[in-house]
Amino acid sequence: MASPDHGSAGKHGDTSHPSPERIMQLGMAFMASKTLLSATELGVFTRLAGNPSDCETLSRRLGLHPRGARDFLDSLVALGFLERNGQLYSNSPEANYFLDRAKPSYIGGLLEMFSVRLYAYWGSFTEALRTGKPQNEMKTSTGTSFEIMFADQDRLRGFLQAMTGLSINSGRAMAEKFPWNRYKSFADVGGAQGGVAAQIAIAHPHLDGIVFDLPAVKPLSEEYIGSFDLSGDLAGDPAGYLTGRLRFLPGDFFKDPLPKVDVIIMGHVLHDWDLEEKKRLIAKAYEAIPPGGALLTLECVIDDDRRKNVTGLLMSLNMLIETEGGFDYCGPDCCAWMREAGFRETRVEPLVGPDSMVIGIK
Repeated sequence: MASPDHGSAGKHGDTSHPSPERIMQLGMAFMASKTLLSATELGVFTRLAGNPSDCETLSRRLGLHPRGARDFLDSLVALGFLERNGQLYSNSPEANYFLDRAKPSYIGGLLEMFSVRLYAYWGSFTEALRTGKPQNEMKTSTGTSFEIMFADQDRLRGFLQAMTGLSINSGRAMAEKFPWNRYKSFADVGGAQGGVAAQIAIAHPHLDGIVFDLPAVKPLSEEYIGSFDLSGDLAGDPAGYLTGRLRFLPGDFFKDPLPKVDVIIMGHVLHDWDLEEKKRLIAKAYEAIPPGGALLTLECVIDDDRRKNVTGLLMSLNMLIETEGGFDYCGPDCCAWMREAGFRETRVEPLVGPDSMVIGIK
């Protein structure tokens, strides 16, 4: 009896079936990701900035065991983050610009946080999908993730540096793409170190800016602001109400009134909270600004059809890991919340990469 005809499925060179290559690449992507994250955490790119090194020298400076060192560095070459000329390793242009801690363009603070914190927590992602509960420090400690984070100065510094890495390039784009010439003052609410606020203040010297965040952030933000020579006399104003173009103002955006300014920015803030809390913050912003004033929300805004902005969708899943009710959103969603609060005009403005700002005009 003849065997059933399965067509050409088993023939050599058959192209009628899809390839598993993409599945395997994505399934193994965590390996490539952790290679980059560990390299950033170890300071590989900072060590190599302007100083090409061979494997033995670099391994000694980084404290690497010889067993995995060459494979580690050559993997970074294959991934495109290092270059190798003979026996000498050096940074790629991309890594040299963005991953050298000594440069103001450094975004590696975000990657360092991914390596130290989030990489492990995402190991419980399946549990998060089944329970809807955070998988971070809140599993073993009392309090919210922010309370736990802000209670430890080193952990807080790492978080703030991560927020700067996440937002600084979008801050430059915000400085270019919004008509700041129409306004005189702004406040970055939940502004962390002040990465976005500093870029706007640098680009527009006529503006008076405020970084508004919890009191624990004050010394770290003032240190960062001071590096741009935008702050006032710190010694003469110990409370933090500085007289410079960019100053830090301590406060809790849920408990305290928001600063009375022309423009309020909320960068990667709304996605931390549930829908009721999102609307509450938008309403508080509306009350704080004058007629004609603006609210700018900076996020990895998910595309309307929820098919293209993978970063925005994954960021929303990260809120499942990190928060009790946070989620990312599409532009029309945020526009609707703004109109509900009273904003007469809303629009979405793409910035850089996956980031956009949603603009509400009072």
